[in-house]
Amino acid sequence: MRKSLITTAVLGALFAPPLVLADDAPAGPSLSYNIGVYSQYIFRGLTQTDGKPAVQGGVDLTLPNGFYAGLWASNISWLRDVYNDSGSGYANTYYKTGGHMELDIYGGYRYSFANGLGIDVGALRYQYPGKLRNNTWAKANTTEVYGALNYGWFQGKVSTVVSPQAWGWGKSNNDGNETAFGTYYAELNATIPVGDLIKGTPALAGVTGIAHIGRQDFAGSPNEYASYTDYKLGLQKSFTGEGFINGVNVGGYWTFANGGDKAWKYNGDNLGDSTGTFYVQKTF
Repeated sequence: MRKSLITTAVLGALFAPPLVLADDAPAGPSLSYNIGVYSQYIFRGLTQTDGKPAVQGGVDLTLPNGFYAGLWASNISWLRDVYNDSGSGYANTYYKTGGHMELDIYGGYRYSFANGLGIDVGALRYQYPGKLRNNTWAKANTTEVYGALNYGWFQGKVSTVVSPQAWGWGKSNNDGNETAFGTYYAELNATIPVGDLIKGTPALAGVTGIAHIGRQDFAGSPNEYASYTDYKLGLQKSFTGEGFINGVNVGGYWTFANGGDKAWKYNGDNLGDSTGTFYVQKTF
């Protein structure tokens, strides 16, 4: 569903590309890469890999005028895991073929004012290659537009779905006019520079604390029971220096989503159960 690359967003998950301050804008286009190994892929509090490892990577192009675009990908399993319909006891998988990868395509504009306030607006397409098991179901592919305000340690962000479907919820071939258009995710994030606040402790150099709360709200009366609130707390240590160690980030975080079993139960497990995730990631 979306990258959890903490070093390129205020949440870790979460999720917007990095803010480029006006004073630090490059003289020309800038291309950066990232790759990471995670003990699992968590998106908005929900595991996308049934608690199993994920390999994730992406590329970002940033222009000196503040515009940016990027691609990002991860392995997933939720589209091929067995899900349970609590109302009927029906069990099946969502995709018949494919369904093993998420590809995100995004672009936008960011700017930082002289007073330190930053804005970030853009659009993001979540693409899941594969074929539905039942063509009357809603598609998993989803498009969002987003806007964020950044100031100091804090970020507020709202992402709104502008496609008829939202990760399998919403319009299908037999739903008439019922869509998930207007589904939104509102979040508050904080990145706390622990290493800068506690000086004189070499072990804490490059350590950042992450705190997050978000609300995923699905539009359309048939979809509303899938809504939930998620929470995240974590720590990351970033390394600088010569050679390969430069740009390496190591961290972990705890997440929980309160959606319950009624909408997010796959392979007998609630995707939003309280869990921990650990990762090693590098930016180039």
